[in-house]
Amino acid sequence: MKSFTQFLSEAPKISRAVEKAKRLGLVSDGHGNWYDREGNYRGRTEKGELVLTQGRSSGKEEPPSAVKAKATPEPTTQKQTQVKGGQVDQTAPPEEAGEEESKGTLTVAFGRFNPPTIGHEKLLNAAGSQAKGGEYKIYPSRSQDAKKNPLSPDEKISYMRQMYPKHSERIVNDGDMKTIFDVLKRANEDGYGSVNIMVGADRKSEFEKLANKYNGELYDFEEINVVSAGERDPDAEGVEGMSASKMRKAAAEDDFSSFRSGIPNALDDKAAEQLFNTLKRSMKVATKEQRTWEIAPKLDGDGLRENFFLKRIFNLGDLVENLNTGLRGRIIRRGANHLICVTEDEMMFKSWIRDVGEAYTEKKMERRMRVPGKPNTLEGTGGYLKNAMAATGLDRIKNFINKYKKS
Repeated sequence: MKSFTQFLSEAPKISRAVEKAKRLGLVSDGHGNWYDREGNYRGRTEKGELVLTQGRSSGKEEPPSAVKAKATPEPTTQKQTQVKGGQVDQTAPPEEAGEEESKGTLTVAFGRFNPPTIGHEKLLNAAGSQAKGGEYKIYPSRSQDAKKNPLSPDEKISYMRQMYPKHSERIVNDGDMKTIFDVLKRANEDGYGSVNIMVGADRKSEFEKLANKYNGELYDFEEINVVSAGERDPDAEGVEGMSASKMRKAAAEDDFSSFRSGIPNALDDKAAEQLFNTLKRSMKVATKEQRTWEIAPKLDGDGLRENFFLKRIFNLGDLVENLNTGLRGRIIRRGANHLICVTEDEMMFKSWIRDVGEAYTEKKMERRMRVPGKPNTLEGTGGYLKNAMAATGLDRIKNFINKYKKS
């Protein structure tokens, strides 16, 4: 029998196994075995650590220890021959229980697309080409704020499907896909053995380090291949020089001509103008009050660095979001032009100050209108309650709900 001291010494190891299993979305049977959400056996706890099976099991496979305890079945490697009506009937042997074949490689692109542009069309086309006839999926981020992400997820996905009809069915609208980790975990759970991640050339290094760092912990791929969709030159004309930052700046300055040049022709002029006006309303900016470093920091690096140096933005303890990966975390260190942050799951990530934004917190969700003209519809927030009160006309709806909630 183990002593109390032994149990205490083993507790941290057990917690590590549980934490890793939780990140992978696995469920315990209470006996050290772990299964995915489809009921497939994925591994077990050994010496306080989570040991995953190699490859993918098919069906509700039993752990290795249970399999060894059973008698070894007779080999059935040769076909059985039987004569029926003078003809030879060769019956194939029963299928051997083994690992399920993976679905191969999934190509994904995760990005803000706020707003979508002709430059993003290049990214989607590159994803389709990289897939080589296989599966590829486009995941727009779920971020929204008045400065750098003025369109809601539903709005931008609607416009994207109109702008890029060839890729319409590949654009995924899933509220659970908030970060690149969510996307990779889902691909892993869906049975893909490898993954290609399509990114702009300026983000290739960031995604390579981050995606590979947690392979084998949050997900388990044979190969993670981060592929550049091409260089982007901010000073160039046309596709190479187009960016969402330029589009937001054009909307803020009421420059529809420049804005229209960055929209694919698949979106007609009327729809493009609607998008233009939506951006202007959402950003709540007036031409004279416009501050480029807030809505398009890549176009005003000096203004961004100055405000960062003066500690007007991104201070220790602030909750921020990496706009490329969707990761959210508290700032624990400020560099010359970068931040070191830690998520709630204690995952550390580094971000350039041009690639982060203030995270949308619960405190801000107390407003009835999330952005001008867009009511707060997120259940459980104060803003949602205010919106419900306004819609029903009941001034005392909160007391009404509390009075009858037990019933």
